[in-house]
Amino acid sequence: MSGPVTMALGPFLFRAHGFGYTDVSRKLDTTWAEIETAGRMNALQWTGPRSEIVTINGVLFPAEWGGEGTLGGVRLAAKNGLPLMLANRSGQIFGMQAIQGVEDDKAFMNRLGQAGRISYSIKVRQIGSGFSLLSLLGII
Repeated sequence: MSGPVTMALGPFLFRAHGFGYTDVSRKLDTTWAEIETAGRMNALQWTGPRSEIVTINGVLFPAEWGGEGTLGGVRLAAKNGLPLMLANRSGQIFGMQAIQGVEDDKAFMNRLGQAGRISYSIKVRQIGSGFSLLSLLGII
């Protein structure tokens, strides 16, 4: 394992080599309630964000760079329902995350049954923070 830490999911550090990632995607889901009105188009009222899901995809080459043990640790944290903080190197903190799923695909097996390449996907969902702008203003 070498290279600078580029992102962290709790104690699991993503690096340039070893347990690294190839891409990260984010999906924010917000809701609007439809309010029926007479004589005109229905109005929409924003009811707030519903969820934010981050998907981390990566490829490991365990024989050369390691990382398979770290992926196992992420899987174990998911099995035990352990919420983890997600942050990147630029200091952006995405808050506490619940691991929603871990998928991996092993390829190029050697004669011992060990994978030469492991592609993986980790899906995390932000845990509700318990406060919002409206609660800070005393509205709710």
